[in-house]
Amino acid sequence: MFSVTVRDHIMIAHSFSGEVFGPAQRLHGATFVVDATFRRPELDDDNIVVDIGRASEQLHTICSGLSYRNLDDDPEFSGVNTSTEFLAKVIADRLAVRAQAGELGPGAGGLTGISVTLHESHIAWASYERTL
Repeated sequence: MFSVTVRDHIMIAHSFSGEVFGPAQRLHGATFVVDATFRRPELDDDNIVVDIGRASEQLHTICSGLSYRNLDDDPEFSGVNTSTEFLAKVIADRLAVRAQAGELGPGAGGLTGISVTLHESHIAWASYERTL
């Protein structure tokens, strides 16, 4: 399996519901390094997994849409604990839609999977992997 990873970041504010979250139940900020990995079993006709420039642009567009916002105020996330794991899935799903719409270029048709990892810190991160 071949893979290519591109990186960006998001800076958000949010809070959580539930005792398991302790002090994170209060409004707080979070900065995540976001890695998006694209997978396919065979390289395309140009011997690449995906156009890195297009993949980077699409990831940046998605990250920009989430950054510098209080996710608690977004109707899309109303009543949802926007955990690191949950946000990894949101970003992966949004990338999948863009890949299937051809926004990663014609060679991206051979992609079979996308995984997204959000790094909370140098010692903790969460990932979500999905097929295409």
